[in-house]
Amino acid sequence: MKTKAVVLVSGGMDSCVTAAIAAEKHTLAFLHLNYGQRTEKREAQAFHAIADHYQVKERLEVDARFFNTIGGSSLTDPNIPVKQADLEFEGIPDSYVPFRNANILAIATSYAEVIGAAHIYIGAVEEDSSGYPDCREAFYEAYNKVIDIGTRPETRIRIETPLIHMKKAEIIQKGMALEAPLHLSWSCYQDSEIACGVCDSCALRLRGFAAAGLEDPIPYRIRPDYDSSGG
Repeated sequence: MKTKAVVLVSGGMDSCVTAAIAAEKHTLAFLHLNYGQRTEKREAQAFHAIADHYQVKERLEVDARFFNTIGGSSLTDPNIPVKQADLEFEGIPDSYVPFRNANILAIATSYAEVIGAAHIYIGAVEEDSSGYPDCREAFYEAYNKVIDIGTRPETRIRIETPLIHMKKAEIIQKGMALEAPLHLSWSCYQDSEIACGVCDSCALRLRGFAAAGLEDPIPYRIRPDYDSSGG
């Protein structure tokens, strides 16, 4: 009998491939957060489409719009514009939502403990995660210790980060090999009808597809020719 895993599914490409990886080993439960992000409705649509694809019966959609109230990110504060992609930038971009993943993992741990899931899957990518500090392997190693300390003695839950050391092109190739429904995913930070093609998330995705020698199946307003050598 398969063990149960909670998969954090934003609706983006990385979480879509992570779901495909988890589906090989586990019975799936999906978790999604609405946190006041610009493309909240479109991401929720992608979440449910991916859940339907994998016939996931247990799915939890959580209202976390306190992030919108806190602000501090171009994804949640309408007064902070989403900048055009700069893939050479090495600092922490203004699209970083302060300590978001820690909050998401706390909710996921509560959910996993209640439904008896032994794993939490998250599609974090360290190398090209846009410089987000809560996408680093050390963060997840530390969080696993927090879960061990802060749950019931008999509870055994582990965070799994199968993409953590992969490049975008490798993630796409893995997704294609597993027949992940990448056409259902949505990555754009600012547009919900047609992906902008110029935000960091679109740029990383398009560069990854270029490096993989494949065409991204979702529509873009413009498709800049990002250097595929860094994908």
